[in-house]
Amino acid sequence: MRTTLRISRAAAVFTAVGALALTGCSDDGGKDKPDKSSGNGKGSPSSVVLPKLDGEKLSVAAVWTGAEQANFVKVLKEFENRTGAKVTFVPAQDPIVNFLGTKIAGGQPPDVAMIPQVGAIQQAAQKKWAKPVGPEAKAQLAKNYSKVWQDLGAVDGTQYGVYFKAANKSLIWYNTKAFENAGAAEPKTWKDFLKTAETVSASGVTPVSVGGADGWTLTDWFENIYLSQAGPEKYDQLAQHKIKWTDPSVKDALTTLAQLFGKPSLIAGGADGALQTEFPASVTQTFTGGDQPKAAMVFEGDFVGVNIAQTKSKIGTDAKVFPFPAVGAESPVVTGGDAAVALKDGKGAQALLTWLASADAAKIMAEQGGFISPNKTLDASAYPNEVQRTMAQALISAGDSVRFDMSDQAPQSFGGTPGKGEWKTLQDFLKNPKDIAGTQAKLESDAAKAYKS
Repeated sequence: MRTTLRISRAAAVFTAVGALALTGCSDDGGKDKPDKSSGNGKGSPSSVVLPKLDGEKLSVAAVWTGAEQANFVKVLKEFENRTGAKVTFVPAQDPIVNFLGTKIAGGQPPDVAMIPQVGAIQQAAQKKWAKPVGPEAKAQLAKNYSKVWQDLGAVDGTQYGVYFKAANKSLIWYNTKAFENAGAAEPKTWKDFLKTAETVSASGVTPVSVGGADGWTLTDWFENIYLSQAGPEKYDQLAQHKIKWTDPSVKDALTTLAQLFGKPSLIAGGADGALQTEFPASVTQTFTGGDQPKAAMVFEGDFVGVNIAQTKSKIGTDAKVFPFPAVGAESPVVTGGDAAVALKDGKGAQALLTWLASADAAKIMAEQGGFISPNKTLDASAYPNEVQRTMAQALISAGDSVRFDMSDQAPQSFGGTPGKGEWKTLQDFLKNPKDIAGTQAKLESDAAKAYKS
């Protein structure tokens, strides 16, 4: 059984996020609970005890690149400082299960891998690659995480994963200057979103940037529409392939998505341009170009902040955000995450899992921006601005009442492989959004094979 997540109480919180300006890190939230502090301030005590690992060499594999990789390396450096171990970051490729399989077959698996799909954690456990989480890391999980985040890293009752990073994947980021010039306002419904897009288009700026070269962005478009329109029960059924992709609810969601994808003038570069645009470029082209950016809006998660930081735009002033518009009764909120999984036995790998489950480790990454931690004991003041802080607090306040990214729950061959399965079929759909029946048939064919149903 794949556990699923959905934030149910966060939408109202995000309504105000777009109006929040960039602020410092002065937040009183959590300061009345020093025992749960992440060690904010140089004089604060550590929240975790780690063993001495002088001379031990460890490796950590992740698909993160650029600023995200650099920020994570800072977390690993502090682990080195506290333990005496030497940690090497190993760049991985999608699909990470294939990458890890090659390393394991060659006798050189990394000590720890950051795995971004629930289905991939299950595969690693089933292949007996993953090592169970030790007692010290389990203690950190019990202290710092809601049950749902612990369950996500477990397979058949055994804990394998430590979720270090979470994401709210239901946000539309927009260029405030482009909106102001067009006289556009933040939309709350899908119908209003399309009207806003037309308003921005009439001002001379293409409204929407789509990173279609990365198929996972397209699965996120579909999932948000499907969750809002079909509801959480149907979402769970489709995620577990208990209903087929030929179900009428899938047709309805694709029909809704085609209202955007079927109008090339609303998408930067049209379908062909979007299919050549990778996710980082889809963000940067929205927040560069002065009065004439290549697009006014880009859809994706809180991690968009990392890419905005590569431009001159400032979050809260030049770049603001609103919740994914409601297609049904309410706005959807889908979340994802990356879990640390040990692939080697040993004191070092388990110590690293313990470290990544701590508030101290989360604090280092949070301070860099473009990151949300599922660690409920992390002091919210660690986040660098009010936008980031609000998104993080909404995630934590949702507790166990959440839904996880659907494609990340699927077998990786269907939901997480470039050029295959859902990624490829939705890229084809972006190119030809009129072929809804054909898209459904192909999705079901690929899903049936992947789920072996």
